[in-house]
Amino acid sequence: MSVPWRRSGVFDGRVQVDYKLQFCHSPDIQSIDYVVYRSPRMEEHCKTRYDGVTHTYSPVVLWRLPVSEDGLNQFTVSSPTMRWRPPPLPLVFLLFSFLSLFIGAASGFKICAYNVPNFNPTKASNYRVRHTLTKILSRCDISLLQGVKDSDGKAIQRLLASLNRNSDRYEHYKYQSVSSKSLGNSPKDMEQYVFIYRNETVNVMGQHQYQKQQSFVREPFAVHFKSNKTAIKSFILVPLHSEPQQAVQEIDRLYDVFEEVSQKWNNTNVMFLGDFHAGCAYVNRANRKNIRLFSNTTFHWLIRDKVDTTVPDLTTCAYDRIVVHGEGFLKAISPYSAQVFNFGREFKLPKKRVLELSNHLPVEVQLKSSAPLSQATPLLILLSVCAIVQSFLSAL
Repeated sequence: MSVPWRRSGVFDGRVQVDYKLQFCHSPDIQSIDYVVYRSPRMEEHCKTRYDGVTHTYSPVVLWRLPVSEDGLNQFTVSSPTMRWRPPPLPLVFLLFSFLSLFIGAASGFKICAYNVPNFNPTKASNYRVRHTLTKILSRCDISLLQGVKDSDGKAIQRLLASLNRNSDRYEHYKYQSVSSKSLGNSPKDMEQYVFIYRNETVNVMGQHQYQKQQSFVREPFAVHFKSNKTAIKSFILVPLHSEPQQAVQEIDRLYDVFEEVSQKWNNTNVMFLGDFHAGCAYVNRANRKNIRLFSNTTFHWLIRDKVDTTVPDLTTCAYDRIVVHGEGFLKAISPYSAQVFNFGREFKLPKKRVLELSNHLPVEVQLKSSAPLSQATPLLILLSVCAIVQSFLSAL
């Protein structure tokens, strides 16, 4: 015995539908859940599973049909009520758990450092250079640029304009910068440290220019940042673009900078980053005993010695580094996130285009997200497991 059911109208307030359902049941089936899709493949599946069932339908509908004792049932419905049945609770909890894990991983706070030699107004006016650099910086919450020669600020203004003009493409963030004065012993050496950061994720709490005479060719320019997006909240970034022939001495003197800035802001969450020239001929294993950032075990080198931070094929050197102080800061780092960003490979650029920017590659590290999100993820997983167990026991 077959029964027609037909209705035209609005489904779920949006979709105009016109569908017809005919069904019959075998006596051994007590109830059937029909999941109705606009899919011939699903129709074939239903026909194979339930002998004698034929249906023609439009959007997704879910309902339950009771079966009488003789296996046949007839319905006369003048205005059937469409009722959406939510997915089982265990699936909902699992979905939230996995989404939470994904969001926690994707929403980390990224800090980058890139040596762009002779970044001046002329170089910034090169569209290809500026476009590629914009794509690189848009990945980071804070970016340190070294090698900047922009005393009047026009090159950085042009770069910021490019970042902010394309903010719709780059996750809707707005960018600002904080810059040191020009530093160096001669016009040839004069460079600036420039931090470019996202307004929405981080605030500048203070800045400090290290000024001890004859310690560095380009003295570190420390900036105190605060971000509620990170687990560590408050931290200090200290850049260094060392003079290659003085790399050992300058890296060692970063310990003196650490003592000064940590006392100034009463904060030992300090990260050193930049082109240290801390590899190959400039710094070798024998030199390390003379570098306090190596001998003092409270400092952790995140970019390892065997990493190549250079572009040319003839060099394989870990010049560019990221170093953090203390176990607290180390635990706030996402595991295995400290790395080189090979943007040539990522953006599919020829080496000639990469070298237009620099003979170095950017280095980066990611800080863990703030604690509430990371604590919520295990809770959701626990609830999911409980819901699955409860569902299993109720089915027994």
